[in-house]
Amino acid sequence: MTQLNARQQKVLWATIRHYVSTAEPVGSKALIEAYGLKVSSATVRNTMGVLERSGLLYQPHTSAGRIPSDSGYRLYVDRLIQPSRPIARQVDQALTTQLDWQGTSFESVLREAAKILATLSGYVALVTMPTLDATCLRHVRLVQVANRQVLLIVVLDGNSTESVLIRLPEAEVSAVEPTQLDHELQILSNFLTAQLCGQSLSAIASLNWDELDIAFQHYATTLQTAMVDLSQRLRQAQIAISGLADVMSQPEFSERDQVRNLVSLLEDGSTQLTPLFHMEPDLVGDASPLQIWIGSENPLAPMQTCALISATYGGEDMPRGNVGVLGPTRMLYENAIAAVEATANYLTDAMMQAA
Repeated sequence: MTQLNARQQKVLWATIRHYVSTAEPVGSKALIEAYGLKVSSATVRNTMGVLERSGLLYQPHTSAGRIPSDSGYRLYVDRLIQPSRPIARQVDQALTTQLDWQGTSFESVLREAAKILATLSGYVALVTMPTLDATCLRHVRLVQVANRQVLLIVVLDGNSTESVLIRLPEAEVSAVEPTQLDHELQILSNFLTAQLCGQSLSAIASLNWDELDIAFQHYATTLQTAMVDLSQRLRQAQIAISGLADVMSQPEFSERDQVRNLVSLLEDGSTQLTPLFHMEPDLVGDASPLQIWIGSENPLAPMQTCALISATYGGEDMPRGNVGVLGPTRMLYENAIAAVEATANYLTDAMMQAA
């Protein structure tokens, strides 16, 4: 990464801060007036020229001032700032005083946390529901509900239940009496419970279906498909999204097509966004505990004028989710990072206390 001397760092920091606050290209005189730089305007211009040649600033027009590039924001995030402690305290206090954990579902609490984070950060807040990869199965039951239709029921940790309706191929049941089918389903239920009890959802796909008694082999393909589909459905993270309308008023989102594409991406929810929370950007600073995607680092085209900051909440012995903010690259990163970290820490502590 580009090595900058103290003056270059100061000018880059001031340029980004000024551009974040004004959304206007920044000139040397504006920096001297706003940040009290003890050098001449010519010196600041020369320094900004060096930063431009390094790819950290650029001129949108030849007669305009300069604005930060994605690389400039990256260096700013990795080297020039620290998360704002006052913002972290403000977010933690708001979550502590405004969230009601009594008699409210965890999903409702997370959606309310997203609203609070959006309000305090000024950006779109994204909170994924905890994934169930580490959740263990306790019991499996197959129940005949109609001709060729069987309900697959699984009991998870905490006695929560999930189910999926299976339609058996006609060849599997045409020669089987209803009472015989009930008996076979009970045997299959016992087998699946014995195989899966205490195992995580992610273990379902690795179940050795060849161990099914030869008399029940004709159920194997249908059951395997149903169990794997159910596992994938339960492990698919849902995302609570809040604050979109306020962010769309930013000048970066003045183009209708750009707004439409971003809104479509957010409405699509977990399908495209969830993988981002589990991938590492190529240029993340080594010291950062967060995932921070800036502009062109984003693999999704609608987000390449945006920055996404996310962190994981939960722990090794608990379900995990992610919390983040999405906004224009012209973001006050020290505040956004602090808000995301504080929210993730709060949710982790709350889950530990509830366990």
